[in-house]
Amino acid sequence: MTDQLKLFDPNAPLPLAEAPLTTNSPLAPAADAPSEAAAEATNDTPSGEAGDIDPPDLPPSASGPAGDIPSPADYAARRYLEYAMSVVTGRALPSAADGQKPVQRRILYAMHRMGLYKSPRHVKSARVVGDVIGKYHPHGDSSVYDAMVRMAQDWSLRYPIVDGQGNFGSRDGDNAAAMRYTEARLTPIAELLLAELDEGTVDWKPNYDGANDEPALLPARLPFCLLNGASGIAVGMATEIPAHNLREVANAAVNLIKDPNFTEDQVLALIPGPDYPGGAQIISTPEEIAATYRSGRGSLRVRAKWKIENLARGQWKLVITELPPGVSTATVLSEIEACSNPVAKEKAGKKVFTPEQLNLKAAFLSSISESGVRDESGKEHAVRLVIEPASSRQGQDDLVRMLLAHTSLETNASINLTVLGVNGTPRQASLYSMIAEWCRFRLATVERRTRHRLTAAEKRIHILEGRLAVLLDIDKVIKVIRESDDPKVDLMAHFKLSEIQAEDILEIRLRQLARLEGIKIGEELAKLRDEAAGLNKLLNSEEALRACVAAEIEADAKKYGDDRRTFIEAADKVTMSDAKTVSIVDEPTTLIVSRHGWLRSRQGHNIDPTQLSFRSGDELLACLPCRTVDNLILLDTKGRAYSIPASDIPGGKGDGVPATSLADFQDGGKPCLAMAIKNEALYLVAASGGYGFRCQGADLLSRGKAGKAFMSLSEGEMPVVFASAPSGEIACVTKDGRALVFNIDEVRQLPKGRGLKLIDADPGKTALEEIIPVVDGVAGKLKGERLEFCRGNRGGKGKPVKASRK
Repeated sequence: MTDQLKLFDPNAPLPLAEAPLTTNSPLAPAADAPSEAAAEATNDTPSGEAGDIDPPDLPPSASGPAGDIPSPADYAARRYLEYAMSVVTGRALPSAADGQKPVQRRILYAMHRMGLYKSPRHVKSARVVGDVIGKYHPHGDSSVYDAMVRMAQDWSLRYPIVDGQGNFGSRDGDNAAAMRYTEARLTPIAELLLAELDEGTVDWKPNYDGANDEPALLPARLPFCLLNGASGIAVGMATEIPAHNLREVANAAVNLIKDPNFTEDQVLALIPGPDYPGGAQIISTPEEIAATYRSGRGSLRVRAKWKIENLARGQWKLVITELPPGVSTATVLSEIEACSNPVAKEKAGKKVFTPEQLNLKAAFLSSISESGVRDESGKEHAVRLVIEPASSRQGQDDLVRMLLAHTSLETNASINLTVLGVNGTPRQASLYSMIAEWCRFRLATVERRTRHRLTAAEKRIHILEGRLAVLLDIDKVIKVIRESDDPKVDLMAHFKLSEIQAEDILEIRLRQLARLEGIKIGEELAKLRDEAAGLNKLLNSEEALRACVAAEIEADAKKYGDDRRTFIEAADKVTMSDAKTVSIVDEPTTLIVSRHGWLRSRQGHNIDPTQLSFRSGDELLACLPCRTVDNLILLDTKGRAYSIPASDIPGGKGDGVPATSLADFQDGGKPCLAMAIKNEALYLVAASGGYGFRCQGADLLSRGKAGKAFMSLSEGEMPVVFASAPSGEIACVTKDGRALVFNIDEVRQLPKGRGLKLIDADPGKTALEEIIPVVDGVAGKLKGERLEFCRGNRGGKGKPVKASRK
């Protein structure tokens, strides 16, 4: 039978290419390194407990020629390597076989020996912790208690294996009560880990002082490493295994056991993704999930689940019912508070708020009512976070997107399938290889269990056959025992019994030799022989053994399985840039730009420019009525365009902020023109050299603070005109008093560049000064005959604005 099960040998190569760490790896143990650490702890164990590990002294021959004393560097490297492997194998990483870390395994075994595995009552947690640290885990009681607490939290484990009574903490990160106040016992599902422990299924090893034995692994009937997941940080490696649904994992294991050629793609089709204890929604695509499972490393995008509850008179509220893994209601509340009430940042010795902080604060305060965020979680609702909008007219989708972008309601959940193989070697695994290795372990475990049961059945059959042999002549048995100096030898000689059978006859009570007992012995003997025949069939048939294991897994899945909690549906992730447009309240505002480049805004459009004050030596450059969803465009003296969202410009009655804090002006350029634009509108730009063109508002937008090259300028030129493109005719006016009137349709529309010559001018005394639209036959001082006199073709020299005196 052993040859038939080579595929399921625990030490056999993995079905995929993920090889365990070799001895060439810096994390591989030395030849004489201990196989397991002297200390284990969960990932929550403080790093200070690392001092419990004391690797053996380095022999003189460990480095250099025989008898040489190793250098301090070699000695330190060797000791650190041993310590690293101790932490990796004895603390942080779970086993692929039973899914437990050493401290968790010892807690379960101690509770099993205390009778808490089928106990109807709970016992004090302090009693369990004392038994664990006294017999198996000689370290701090806090590390053991913290591990046991996590094993009892239904928001930490998908299938808790400890049934806690009392305060075992909360989803918000509250600590559990002291161990003297809480009580615990094992949950029914823990039977899948412990039920076969005494049936020869696993290897045993001495505890830390050799006074007791403890199991090296637990005979897990299901792959708990995937069901409950694990999290841990070791020296040089870490693990982050998410929880999965029992029915899905069991289904994949059954198919792989029945058909060793079951492919990885088929396994991934049965397990669509993690099934987190808190539910939520995975929005990563199936391709992204499959790629992560194949490599054993990656991250998935997880989003909270919510619903809209409608109230009277058109009111409504947003209710968060499920959160991503590792996110609590307290976390979300603190993030909303941080956005609504930001902390000022230190800048130039002063604490100031950045425009981003102010805009985000305005968005949150205008979207969420002042007292509209509260946590209603409790016994009836594990998670219930209520958010009330500031107005019933607030867009529901807008509010949700803003919250998803700026809080942990949507986050990345990392996956790192690093485990200890059955042989104790750490490796990066794939989902398929983890299930395959557990299947090998389970088949080997059931084979050992079958051999153990067969041995026990054959031993009992042998004893019952001896009893049956002497049952027909009880008087002779009594006579031989009474008259013999060595009853065992004489019984063996007279009745042809084995030594074991003779010992049994001498130890049984006389009433067990009654005729009625003979009938019972015959029935038991027939039953045992049938059982032994069935066990032999399992050992002699690989197909029968696989069918038996598959049937057990299916039965366990039916008994303990439940529906999936985490909903999987691909969706686009929400980023801060995505939510920015929806978080800005569209309202009227006025942007005020000073000649020295200071920016500020005022609510509304009823702003009197003459009442504005500026810093000493500064003056108004532009007062621009617009909307908060528009953009401010600054053109600098080098022809670069810089776009600043109007919502980023702070309000208030002060001088505002310098433009250099919102835009990085290049090559010594300074802002000279400003305009609040709309993306679809047309604008007219021109330089002092007389060249210009029309452009669309979107052409002026830049992606970063460094702006974009927009106008091509000759030496000495600078932008002088930036205005909304009018319809009909325009008048180009130069510094020396010339004007040229022509139709604006003659001006080409370009995304950027130098444009066409509008009027014959140069950057000096004849530079283009302004462009005036012709409205009702009037363009500034031009009207009537003088306007007709100045009318010409684009690019001409123009005519004097004023008539000459003769």
